[in-house]
Amino acid sequence: MENRVEEEVERLQNLLENIPKNQLKVVEGLITQAARLRILLDDNWKDILENGEYEKFSQSENQVPYDRKRPIVENYDNRDKTYQAIIKQLTDLSPQRKPDRKSKLLGR
Repeated sequence: MENRVEEEVERLQNLLENIPKNQLKVVEGLITQAARLRILLDDNWKDILENGEYEKFSQSENQVPYDRKRPIVENYDNRDKTYQAIIKQLTDLSPQRKPDRKSKLLGR
C-alpha cells in the first residue's frame, strides 16, 4: 500500500509542479494526505463494488433482518469529502493558465 501512496504523491506533485516552490513546501502534508485518501478510496470502492452498499442486519435472532448501509460506505463518503476538500485547496494554489491569444480570439 505504501508503494501505491508514493506513486500517487509523485503523480500529484507532477500535476502541481506550477505551484511556487515556497508554497509547495507548505502543502507537502496535504499532498501526502490526498495520496493516502486516494488509495483508501480506491480500495473502499473495490470493496463496495464487490460486496454492495447494503447488508442484512438484525439486532437479535428473533428480529427480521433489514437492509442497512454498510459502514464502509459511510467511511467512503467521509473520506471522499475530505479528499475533495484537499484537492480543491491544492488546485486553488496552482497558478491559473492564461489562455493563449488564439483561444481568446476564438472565445475558448
